[in-house]
Amino acid sequence: MFFDEKVIYFVLAMGMFTKVFKTGQDPAVKEGQKVAEQVNALEPECEKLDAEALKAKTQELKARLGSGETLEKLLPEAFALARESSKRTLGQRHFDVQIVGGLALHEGKIAEMKTGEGKTLVATLPAYLNALEGKGVHVITVNDYLARRDAVWMGQIYHALGMSIGCITHEASYIYDPAYQDAKKDEARDTLGSFKVEESFLRPVTRKEAYAADITYGTNNEFGFDYLRDNMVYDLAQQTQRGHAYAIIDEVDSILIDEARTPLIISAPDQESSSWYKDFARLTPHLQKDVDYEIDEKLKAVTITDAGIDKVEKLLGVGDIYQEKGIKYLHHLENALRAQTLFQRDRDYVVRGGQVVIVDEFTGRLLQGRRYSGGLHQALEAKEGAQVQPESLTLASVTFQNYFRMYKKLAGMTGTAQTSAEEFYKVYRLEVVAIPTNKPMVREDLHDRIYKSDQGKFRALVQEIKEKHEKGQPVLVGTVSIQKNEYLGALMAKEGIPHKILNAKNHEQEAEIIAQAGRMGAVTVATNMAGRGVDIVLGGNPPDKEQSRRVREVGGLHVIGTERHEARRIDNQLRGRGGRQGDPGSTQFFISLEDDLMRVFGGDRIKGLMEKLHMPEDQSIENRMLSNALESAQSKIEGFHFDSRKHLLEFDDVLNKHRDALYRRRHEILEKAQKGELRDSMLEMVEKKGHSKEEYAKKEQEVGEANMRQAEKVVALRVIDSLWIGHLEEMEYLRDSVRLRAYGQQDPLIEYKNEGHKMFQQLLQAIEQNIVDSLLHVQLTPQAQTPAIPQNVSYSSPADSSSTSTSAPQRKIASSAQPKVGRNDPCPCGSGKKYKKCHGA
Repeated sequence: MFFDEKVIYFVLAMGMFTKVFKTGQDPAVKEGQKVAEQVNALEPECEKLDAEALKAKTQELKARLGSGETLEKLLPEAFALARESSKRTLGQRHFDVQIVGGLALHEGKIAEMKTGEGKTLVATLPAYLNALEGKGVHVITVNDYLARRDAVWMGQIYHALGMSIGCITHEASYIYDPAYQDAKKDEARDTLGSFKVEESFLRPVTRKEAYAADITYGTNNEFGFDYLRDNMVYDLAQQTQRGHAYAIIDEVDSILIDEARTPLIISAPDQESSSWYKDFARLTPHLQKDVDYEIDEKLKAVTITDAGIDKVEKLLGVGDIYQEKGIKYLHHLENALRAQTLFQRDRDYVVRGGQVVIVDEFTGRLLQGRRYSGGLHQALEAKEGAQVQPESLTLASVTFQNYFRMYKKLAGMTGTAQTSAEEFYKVYRLEVVAIPTNKPMVREDLHDRIYKSDQGKFRALVQEIKEKHEKGQPVLVGTVSIQKNEYLGALMAKEGIPHKILNAKNHEQEAEIIAQAGRMGAVTVATNMAGRGVDIVLGGNPPDKEQSRRVREVGGLHVIGTERHEARRIDNQLRGRGGRQGDPGSTQFFISLEDDLMRVFGGDRIKGLMEKLHMPEDQSIENRMLSNALESAQSKIEGFHFDSRKHLLEFDDVLNKHRDALYRRRHEILEKAQKGELRDSMLEMVEKKGHSKEEYAKKEQEVGEANMRQAEKVVALRVIDSLWIGHLEEMEYLRDSVRLRAYGQQDPLIEYKNEGHKMFQQLLQAIEQNIVDSLLHVQLTPQAQTPAIPQNVSYSSPADSSSTSTSAPQRKIASSAQPKVGRNDPCPCGSGKKYKKCHGA
């Protein structure tokens, strides 16, 4: 049980303890204030520089860096120059607290800054400073819109300093170029403030050119997929990234925690398991909950019982399902049951144009083209009567946790990090620094209102909105799903309350809706889309001084949450829409005992109390003790999720070591081939495996020396790639199977490490043997060409919305057009055997 009286009193006591003993200030903030004083002292000198001198200063700093000065020594000057450039181009001068934030980012920490404090502008300070090294700085955002917006908006600062700016999106890659379609310059400047993305300054270029820029903006998905694709190329010239020196992650909690355990995957169609969905459609209606399968809502998992397995065997007419169908079949059957019982339309996904499209739990946005893995998406398609797409075979994968830990220096920004400070430090060695606000926070966070039922809660909610609207106070209502978003909209329409609805179904109107959400009497009902990367300006946007004054007089923006989220950070993001930059504002959560959080994780005792008091459904309890108890429950759930992510990371670290070793070997082959040194390595391998140099020379003479050089590279890479695909699949099955060993008092992680190590050693031996065999039996023509990586890759990513699941995580997938190796096809190793009898065994 997540609610406990002792916990309630402990939370209250700790709150008093904090107030009494929390004195002084974070040392990092004190250090930052000293730096701010140094930057301020340099301001008069910077103001004297003309445009050319400002650019020349960048070259001067680069030269000093090259002669031995450190970035820390150059920091005050670099920050002062970036601030001056911002004043000239954007008319925005970095506040002192923004300089404090910039220092934290440069030192590889997380800067927790409240909404409206200008995180986007803060990032320009460390980005410019670290770009002086010439190794490339990556600024990571959560979606393509923000990547383009920030590259254009902040690009003006960097450009005035003589720096180049790249932008990576799903559709294309760009370089910031103010000369590109210069006629639209004024229009672009006007629209940036109202959240419209103006691309008139973004000139399309190749991916490689965008990464070659001093500073490159892009999304976490695109950086991760480009890393994977770079390790699938057949020529170094095809690689796009140039290393991982320094990254600044915006909305760092979303990327490194919410999506941490969601691997990015590049895959090819796998027809075998796709035929099973006819079976599942026939079987699932015959299975009964709590008899044939059990549901764990906390873990969002479904488990088939022994009785269920017996029933499935009878329905299929098989004696032993494990022998005749395999454990993979049961895993897919369980996913089909999950689709039926745990995933809801218009909450977890929507159906558009006959396709099942996932809704991101944390942002409320549609994840176009992204698919659940493990058969879950196909099960949803079958459930909704949509065309069932083929499943996928993994070609390459990496988790965000392991991708971002590759950077030599990592930093992040968010408005909500303190509640996850322990995880940031333990997993990424990132410290959290709370940056003070520029102006005092005057927002009023009211006690939660707790109701017996959903129906009573929504009735009271509509009345509250009506009162605020009639007095002219703008209201933003945050809902957890499209379904409840539209339900509340219908209730308000009955009451005659004018309002705007924002969710994934009408996200095209997001800019316009958000721009006017702060006007007098505005009522906006939004999913979590309004939780990140947006500012609601009092009086509307563009600003209206009279409107702004009147809105302030009636209390500023009032933010209402209709449910508590499992993570306190998500609640805090919604609260953060109000009270920006010292503006007045207020927030309050309306909670029902029928909410998922209360229903699944506790609340029976509170419900019993309310029933004993015979309270009406639309009458609430407002009690700080109950709110504290709820936050304590959230804290426990967060700890539960953290343990789950940490456990999965320990498993993924095993495969990550294999990936690093294999990718290094692959890169060595490419480098040696480019330098003309690969023949010696191949000869060493041939001798090691017992073939003679004479045989090799004979084959070389037979096919031609030039062709043999090409064959060495292509054969080696093809063998590595094909066997790696099999290894990924085998490691996934191993992960599933070692869990059962816990029943035999064995540690599944140790078993996974030991067996995984043996499998990897066998993989390395198989790679060498197959390269040698293939080269000695290779048949080439003079027209042989280097294979190209498929370009028609559709990015997909979504994650099982449940970050609680301790089963194998749902995966982000990029479907590739590259053909798969069929089980009855010849094995690509060149042995002459069928794939299923060779490396597919």
